[in-house]
Amino acid sequence: MPIRSDPLDELTIPDGTTVEEHDLVTDGDVIVGGQSTVEFGVRGDDVMAGERVTFDGHIEAEGDCRLDMWSEVEADVLVGGDAYLGERTRVGGELKVAGNVDIGDDVDIEESFEASGHIVIRNPMPTVVFLVVYLSQLLRIGEEEAAEDLASQLVDAEDDEAQPVVIPRGARVSDDAWRVSTPATVGDDCRLHGNIRAESLDVGSDNTVFGSLRARGDVTVGPDTEIKGDVTTRGGDVSVAKGATVWGDISAEDVALHEHAVVEGKIRVSGELTQVRDALGPDPADGGTDPDGDDEAAADTGDGSTDDADSEAPDSAESADGETAEPAGDEGEEPAATDGTETDAGDADEPVDEPAGESADDPPAVESREAVESELDGVVPMMGAEPDHSENGHDDDAEIAPDAD
Repeated sequence: MPIRSDPLDELTIPDGTTVEEHDLVTDGDVIVGGQSTVEFGVRGDDVMAGERVTFDGHIEAEGDCRLDMWSEVEADVLVGGDAYLGERTRVGGELKVAGNVDIGDDVDIEESFEASGHIVIRNPMPTVVFLVVYLSQLLRIGEEEAAEDLASQLVDAEDDEAQPVVIPRGARVSDDAWRVSTPATVGDDCRLHGNIRAESLDVGSDNTVFGSLRARGDVTVGPDTEIKGDVTTRGGDVSVAKGATVWGDISAEDVALHEHAVVEGKIRVSGELTQVRDALGPDPADGGTDPDGDDEAAADTGDGSTDDADSEAPDSAESADGETAEPAGDEGEEPAATDGTETDAGDADEPVDEPAGESADDPPAVESREAVESELDGVVPMMGAEPDHSENGHDDDAEIAPDAD
């Protein structure tokens, strides 16, 4: 596994990070680069800070805590493991350590100091120097696998471990703003306060940011994320995913906006504004209906024959194997196929003794005019019903009364 030359080249906010009552809370580690300022308290697993780092709140570390030289903490430092304090480090409150403590020269602890383990007062090595020396010693004795494991733990945490919060060198983090000169990545399910300023910004899903986003490069807002402010980029593009809401304006060169995203403000683009739509449904399965709603040309009857209602003749029926049955005779006999098979795929469920001419698939028989007239004997005829009348309803043989002279 390659070792990155600079693990502090990006602001990284992992999944589940929140800002609660002026505290930055995470399940993983907190790594702060040199000459940075964190204007609120920090709660995490291991807390490591470089040289000249200032914390305006307290530090609560469930594991170890290491502060390099000239670092300052305005409130208490509570450590569940071991603590390492470099020279000229200042703690404005109490220092309580459940494990061992290494303390450098001129360390100032303004209130009480407690440690359950050994207390060593010396000049501990800075964190970066310590890690370099430790890795070099492992490589020198041939423990390359152990060196790679250590590097992976420091730089690329395992998938089943919580990712660390990484604040790069020279950053300033507060309730008002997160200001870094590097790219910034925000994970999922985070709740942050303050405007975020970075080289580029990638915000994950299901986040709530009480502030605006501003970057020199591209800005990406993930699904179902709420940005309570503007989204601005000087020379990049903005992408807003499905379900995201921007409670402000968007300014960029190009903007890609999902059709189900919401922008409660103005959109200013110097290039193109693109609406991203959801993909259509999957293609229909083979043998189904086509997308236009037209059924297949013919339905399969199961034995290779087809049943086409439009091609069915009124005086003949096609059997299931393609043979033609004779029409009913004068005595009203049942049409039958020559080989004893059923006469039509649609007649399989009909009774055998069904009278001829009344099959559900056969057209109704046309009765003669005389038969209809006999059935209507005694019924008052409608217009044009009697045979002796013309089509206009008048009797052609009726006598016409002479005109009165």
